[in-house]
Amino acid sequence: MRSKLLKAFAMTVFAAALCSMQGCGPFWVNPYITVTESPLNWVHIHYYNLNRIPIRRVSVYITGMGHVEVRKGTSELVSNDFAKGYSNDTWHAIKTYRIDVDPKHANEIFQNLVNYGILDREKNGKSSKKDSFDRVIAVKANICGNTYSEQENIFEVDPDLAEQLLDVVREFDDPTK
Repeated sequence: MRSKLLKAFAMTVFAAALCSMQGCGPFWVNPYITVTESPLNWVHIHYYNLNRIPIRRVSVYITGMGHVEVRKGTSELVSNDFAKGYSNDTWHAIKTYRIDVDPKHANEIFQNLVNYGILDREKNGKSSKKDSFDRVIAVKANICGNTYSEQENIFEVDPDLAEQLLDVVREFDDPTK
């Protein structure tokens, strides 16, 4: 009985080693994918301009269906639905509007962000040398089942990606609204 268990264990270890050598295991996921249109894709970008007092905030949420929701203002509600500062003077300083774009355009935005490395967690040497930042941009995303949800300032980590995210915010942040 014991020899059968050892033999089965040895075969399992051998099969696992063989699979890992052939690359059939999910040990590394390619972050540079071709984005397919899906209503399950989404990107949520938060931008803060720290140059102004009170802080100007913009939040852009894009879905794969082409629905875009833009929130802007100085209220904490722009970026935090559960904010508790209702006694703050800027509590009501929020504008929300919705835009519908072609799902193909939303898919192009997602593909551009993937090309700039939104899903790449292993970027090396891309961080900025600057000590303090006047702008903060953070992003959460789910693209083709690949997620990114770290709340770090992208300007610090990857300035090239941060500029692309800022371009997306500028595309939908209509200053006349």
